[in-house]
Amino acid sequence: MARKVLIIEDDPDIARLVQLHLRDIDCEADIINDGAEGLRHFQKGDYELLVLDLMLPGMDGMSICRELRRETDYVPILMLTAKSSELDRVVGLEVGADDYLTKPFSIPELLARIKALFRRVDALGGSTKQPATDKAIHYEKLTIDPAKHQVRIADREVELTAREFDLLLHFARHPGRVFSRVQLLDSVWGYNHEGYEHTVNTHINRLRTKIESDPANPHFILTVWGVGYKFADTRGI
Repeated sequence: MARKVLIIEDDPDIARLVQLHLRDIDCEADIINDGAEGLRHFQKGDYELLVLDLMLPGMDGMSICRELRRETDYVPILMLTAKSSELDRVVGLEVGADDYLTKPFSIPELLARIKALFRRVDALGGSTKQPATDKAIHYEKLTIDPAKHQVRIADREVELTAREFDLLLHFARHPGRVFSRVQLLDSVWGYNHEGYEHTVNTHINRLRTKIESDPANPHFILTVWGVGYKFADTRGI
């Protein structure tokens, strides 16, 4: 059965190009070119992915993303942006986008990103939540609860994006194991494109600011110089 995708994009050429190539991976896509109308259309439909432009008439992509992440149902969001600054990408991820592409982008990369998002959802049983039998991971004051998709430091809940949570959980499930940036891209993002290792660096830096008491001297996610990163060697369950 074809997957349902909504494209909210005000450039008709880009929207039709994305719609056309989504058929190659068995997706049926609707196109809306106004932000506010797109949000209403998405909320009424039964979509499995949102391809969302950042700059839109009516309501911008950031606002749409924030609104959807307040809702309980999770649908992956791939954000498209003509802006190339690190700040724009980080803000998009902070408000809940799962991934981003900067225009102009290649179609093979677009499809690879979308397939990776679908694989992630499929691996989690159709939602971001793991089965309730998946035990919480405890390491000192840090608690990671896959069933609730929740992270706590002592009694404080830490708000993470979906990708930050996946990255932290991947590390915590393999304590002491060193991962290269390429391995993390493949395991957590589900794709591996040369030149995108900086994406891993960005996420790890942001994750450290949220869970480490001193991000410059991390206690949980450690750098192994010249190789990659690892989670602290020991933990309690």
